[in-house]
Amino acid sequence: MMRSEPRALQLNEHGQLKHFLTLDGLDKTILTEILDRAESFLSMGEQSVKKVPLLRGKTVVNLFFENSTRTRTTFELAAKRLSADVINLNIETSATSKGESLLDTLKNLEAMQSDMFIVRHSDSGAAHFIAEHCTPNVAIINAGDGRHAHPTQAMLDMLTIRRHKGGFEGLKIAIVGDILHSRVARSQLQALTTLGVSDVRLVGPKTLVPSFFAEMGATICHDLEAGLKDVDVVVMLRLQKERMKGGLLPSESEFYRLYGLTEETLSWAKPDAIVMHPGPINRGVEISSEVADGKHSVILNQVTNGIAVRMAVMSMAMSGQLQSAESSAAGDDK
Repeated sequence: MMRSEPRALQLNEHGQLKHFLTLDGLDKTILTEILDRAESFLSMGEQSVKKVPLLRGKTVVNLFFENSTRTRTTFELAAKRLSADVINLNIETSATSKGESLLDTLKNLEAMQSDMFIVRHSDSGAAHFIAEHCTPNVAIINAGDGRHAHPTQAMLDMLTIRRHKGGFEGLKIAIVGDILHSRVARSQLQALTTLGVSDVRLVGPKTLVPSFFAEMGATICHDLEAGLKDVDVVVMLRLQKERMKGGLLPSESEFYRLYGLTEETLSWAKPDAIVMHPGPINRGVEISSEVADGKHSVILNQVTNGIAVRMAVMSMAMSGQLQSAESSAAGDDK
């Protein structure tokens, strides 16, 4: 069956977000709205009462078919700060592990009047599939699917860059490491090009940075010094050994020697460059502890910004769903 076009599936008839599955097809206006709304939520973490009533009475289900404590926890915190009720579904002990299909599980959750599914899955396109098959008025947020997309991670990275660099135009950004298996890198590249960054470099060995990524608007670099030369932002990615087939790397030590970010190799970037990492960090494999914990690192800022971005996306998607429902009801009354 032919899949729906991403933009048409994600936006309602008024151009508002109703699902958040991928950055593919979303324009600069939508991405900027997410960043602006996230900015408004950032100060909430400093307040004694860290809640707003935007999702009061709504039920959010964390539907994680793939483990990720950090992502699940930040989504849970974001939902609770929006005053939603949150269910964390343990997939390993759920009926899906006993032979029940994904669609059967969804139908049961829908019957419980759930309003939003946060979906993480090892299969590319899983969130898209769920959005196509779930009942109307349930918002689907992609928390990472296979090698395909991780849009909220990319947007929290964009917020981190904007807060430290003031904007996007004129920036030089290097994404270093296992590009081939990284859904984060794909979403980051889509976000950066949409927001106006013209110099994005994908850096790593040929086996992990194939030439076809150049078609997405990036410059391919297989030499670390050339990739880091005068960049404003360095994004390090972990080696996703669980997704690799044999022969892609000689060894972790060899990768670190050629592509690891150390204080010495970071000196090739601009003096005020920031260092980012979506986590989890493999110290001594892609980045040294001195850099990860050093003055250029904004890795912990990314975690903080992730809660605000996820609050923004969830509140926008729910608002878009409610607007669609109201328009549909008005149409039925005519």
